[in-house]
Amino acid sequence: MPESLRNCTTLYRVRLDGNQFTGNISEDFGVYPNLDYINLSDNKFYGEISHKWGKSLQLTDFEIAGNNITGSIPPEIGNLTQLGLLNLSSNNLVGKIPVELGRLTSMVKLILNDNQLSGGIPQELGSLTELEYLDLSANNLSQSIPSSIGDFAKLHHLNLSKNKLSHGIPIQLGMLLQLSVLDLSHNILAGEIPTEFSSLVSLVTLNLSHNNLSGVIPSTFDDLHGLEFVDISNNQLCGPIPSNKALQEAPVQALQGNNGLCGNATGLLPCNNSLFEKIHKSKTGSKIVHIILPPAVGAIVIASCVIYITLLRRNECEQTDKGDMQPKEFELRTISIFDGKLFYEEIIKATEDFDDAYCIGRGGFGSVYKAKLPSDDLVAVKKLHTPSEGEWSTRKELLNEVKTLTEIRHRNIVKLYGFCSHSKHSLLVYEYLERGSLFSILDNDEEAKKLDWSKRLNIIKGVAHGLSYMHSDVSPPIVHRDISSKNILLDDEYEACISDFGTAKLLDINSSNWTAVAGTFGYVAPEFAYTLKVTEKCDVYSFGVLALEVIQGKHPSNLIGSLLSPVIREGKMLGDLLDDRIAPPTDIVLVELTTVFKLAVACLHENPRFRPTMYDISQIISLKISDIEKGQVGR
Repeated sequence: MPESLRNCTTLYRVRLDGNQFTGNISEDFGVYPNLDYINLSDNKFYGEISHKWGKSLQLTDFEIAGNNITGSIPPEIGNLTQLGLLNLSSNNLVGKIPVELGRLTSMVKLILNDNQLSGGIPQELGSLTELEYLDLSANNLSQSIPSSIGDFAKLHHLNLSKNKLSHGIPIQLGMLLQLSVLDLSHNILAGEIPTEFSSLVSLVTLNLSHNNLSGVIPSTFDDLHGLEFVDISNNQLCGPIPSNKALQEAPVQALQGNNGLCGNATGLLPCNNSLFEKIHKSKTGSKIVHIILPPAVGAIVIASCVIYITLLRRNECEQTDKGDMQPKEFELRTISIFDGKLFYEEIIKATEDFDDAYCIGRGGFGSVYKAKLPSDDLVAVKKLHTPSEGEWSTRKELLNEVKTLTEIRHRNIVKLYGFCSHSKHSLLVYEYLERGSLFSILDNDEEAKKLDWSKRLNIIKGVAHGLSYMHSDVSPPIVHRDISSKNILLDDEYEACISDFGTAKLLDINSSNWTAVAGTFGYVAPEFAYTLKVTEKCDVYSFGVLALEVIQGKHPSNLIGSLLSPVIREGKMLGDLLDDRIAPPTDIVLVELTTVFKLAVACLHENPRFRPTMYDISQIISLKISDIEKGQVGR
């Protein structure tokens, strides 16, 4: 860093994030009494945070995330009473969280995750009554969660995962009525899940996995009508799961590893099943348990095998064509409203044996047909190309992929009803969305005019949620690899759903993830072409292109390169980008569009390391767009 910067005491705004700057942060920066904003994130700065930063009393935004900063957080930071955002994440900070941070009563976002902070969470943080976002995950924090956490009346997002927090979950968490995301996973929390959780009426995502929680899940979970994602795996929970939709539709991975959960969810035994009762009694009963334990364990293994075989069972049917009477193998997965051979025959009849008149799209793995069944149900049927002799390994991978995809439940991901297979062809059966693809709507002037700014922002939000779920909430994570406007489908309410997993590959974090190039031209991340390595950041890049396409109304093509140029002013570029087929946005909406635009540009960074994660994007967009719905301009 130039020495002149240290002595420039009149500075009031500094933004150097996302570069390769190096230097000692304690030596290269001075005292700036007028400084309002500084962002040094995602560089290669090192050294310790100087106590002199406590003299920049006008600071409202202080960000040095993603560097190599060491040492502890100086207590003098507590003097910055105007501070609204403090982001020191992804460094090598040690020591305790200073109690002086409790004086930062204007704080809206406090982000200290991915460091080596230790000790307890200070009770004094409860004074931060304006706090909306708190992330202390991936540290070495211990002791109990303080009861003062219930004072965060405006908190939307709370992540305390991947620490060593112990004792019980404080009942005061039930006072956080605005909370939408709660992640307490990967700690050593014990005791029961508080019944007070029923008050968390805004909760969308709940992760309590990998703890020592016990007892039954409170029936009051039925009151959490907005809950969409839940993971309670790897605890000691038992008994019936409530009828809450998120629990009933949770994938097997989100419920496994407990002592004896039962119910109608995938992978669980019914609660009135005699085998479940025997297993449950052997785990919770008298001293006789020690004598009959081996048979009980055997029963569990047998039960697991029965469930697994049931999920993978195959039915056989015969092809009804006159010219071919040979028996055909038929494979069906989780088609809840259809039935075996009859269902297959109905598809053949509804599409007139896959006549081109019913074809609504073609892709790398096959063609898609619209089929109306006798029940009046509409489905989209992807007829896969018949594999050659040398492609059976690909078929095996596809079957593994299908098994995983049938367990996905998310409002922004097209539902996969099932899979049918015999020697003639194989079919993937999806829900049908009437409005078709985002591409077809944007490509049609009349349809595009119906897509106002509110709908477009909601589409971007939906895609972000769907990708965040695939990357962060599915294990192992799924990388789509072919995000484009042709693979985003819209329902009657213009809700976005991600479709076409024809090129998706499951990511095993222990494998090299090398694969052949796939994706749609114009959306593929630049590093993909020469590294051939699949990561979530490939989808992030594609999402950035898609977001710009929604804003502009057409693919940004050659504009992408110029957007990354530092000499182009963001405000001017956004004005030039807006689709002029619809009315200009209001001032409030323009603020949210600006946020989306900046995120999109960040997604296009040539270095994937500096692109945000879909989880971060999803959270930021959710908070901003919720402000539109409230008629407020977000911070």
